[in-house]
Amino acid sequence: MTKDKLQEAEDEKKFQTFKNFKLKRKIGKGRFSSVYQAKCTIDNSIYAVKKVIIPDYTDPVVCQKYMLEVKLLKSCHHHNIIRYFASFLIDDCVLLIICELADAGDLECMIKVFREKKIRIPERTTWKYFYPVASAVCYLHDRRIMHRDIKPSNIYVTGKGVVKLGDFGLGRALGSGTAAASSWVGTPYYMSPERVAQRDYDFKSDIWSLGCLLYELAALRSPFFGVKLTLVQLCEKIENGDYRPLEPQLYSLNLRQLVDKAIMIKPDDRPTASQVLCEASNMYRESNSTTI
Repeated sequence: MTKDKLQEAEDEKKFQTFKNFKLKRKIGKGRFSSVYQAKCTIDNSIYAVKKVIIPDYTDPVVCQKYMLEVKLLKSCHHHNIIRYFASFLIDDCVLLIICELADAGDLECMIKVFREKKIRIPERTTWKYFYPVASAVCYLHDRRIMHRDIKPSNIYVTGKGVVKLGDFGLGRALGSGTAAASSWVGTPYYMSPERVAQRDYDFKSDIWSLGCLLYELAALRSPFFGVKLTLVQLCEKIENGDYRPLEPQLYSLNLRQLVDKAIMIKPDDRPTASQVLCEASNMYRESNSTTI
């Protein structure tokens, strides 16, 4: 038996039951979910376990929505996407998802540290983090999967510095004959105008979120951030594309242009994921050979 086959056999045994795992400290929390660090009792390996409480587990439609995350994770195999290993449904209302652990935190925490220290993230570092995310989104779109919740807190970094896009709780796979979705989900700061207005939207909505992410990595704030903004005012700013342009003396023309192209009010005016990836790849390579 080859080394790979042996590893597959060991993994299959390891993930047969959740009894082989022991929850450790809590490392994240959402409205209906918590994330824990977990240890496998068979080989002492460390994982992340997302514990989801299904609010209305008697409704098969609700249960199906939560199982969608598992299906999406299982179908994705990309260097910059959190890896899925197994899932377990406990007592019909608790879903446990075992995933790869990105133990160096998320981009939201990193941006917060820079903001508190009032230090701008070097542009070469911005491309270092943005390029892998663009690669992951391009991979998803090629497989007709929208993420729908791209934001700094859903982008993780491993101890080896690898950037990983995660949290597919809001993701949705579109069949080849489906052009748009219509539900309003996600975080308002990163929502596209069409989603804020509760119109149909497509993959270009993720591109808007990528533009917001790139802006925030540069400016350390969402393009639509406001200290005392009400939800109505925030939505108006988004629908009007009302944000302060990045300062020319601080950021390269390429970065500013990519932000402006992605944060276009009309979806058709935004680039595709592959076009964003091409630009991000070029800037990533350039920033590694020169100092921006």
